Amino acid sequence: MATSQTTVRDIALEQPASIRVFEKFGIDYCCGGRKPLAEACQERSIEPKAVLEAIEEAAAGGGDETSDWAQSKLENICNHIVETHHAYIRAELPRLHMLAQKVVSRHAKTHPELEPIQQLIVALGGELLPHLDKEEVVLFPYITNLERNLASCGPRPLGCFGAVRNPIRVMITEHDAAGEAMSRMRELSGGFTPPEGACPTYRGLYQALAEFEKDLHQHVHLENNILFPRAIELDESYA
Repeated sequence: MATSQTTVRDIALEQPASIRVFEKFGIDYCCGGRKPLAEACQERSIEPKAVLEAIEEAAAGGGDETSDWAQSKLENICNHIVETHHAYIRAELPRLHMLAQKVVSRHAKTHPELEPIQQLIVALGGELLPHLDKEEVVLFPYITNLERNLASCGPRPLGCFGAVRNPIRVMITEHDAAGEAMSRMRELSGGFTPPEGACPTYRGLYQALAEFEKDLHQHVHLENNILFPRAIELDESYA
């Protein structure tokens, strides 16, 4: 049973319904999930008891769509990430650029936080798109072949990086950087809360950023907490 000293990551893994709760309270369960719940709540000025009670209610309300991934084939997880989360990022980043450009051009003089937010969006795109390519072209095919070869008692797949934990370490570092960028945007925007009287484009930008952050959390959770540990375990079974 989860307590305030259980890490956010472990709670998310053991009780997938908790992900909805963490999203509601703005608690990072992927990149920032290595810390105890009490510490994560303290950073948000939230009572851990309230979060734990909400998790119990969510668990009692039924399953969650992420609950099956821990038992799924790694190939299926990789395909889901590419078709769902990678596709979302590739489609949404140009829209975020467009919205940010419009909002900055109209409102940056009275809302100076908008220009740093725009800069963060540009930097995030410059980092995320090559990241997706590396996963799709190199890492995910290797993980898929690793799983297939083990199932057929075949040899370890050929890779240009040694043990699979080496590229995974790089991917996790890049995930952390993306998470930090989103956290900074959340801070600058007051929790993606538009000012009173904001125009529809302004509101649309902040809503899009909130949705992007939510998808990124789900995406990174699948990789950091489920796909990558299992891939490392399979790879080390060859040793």
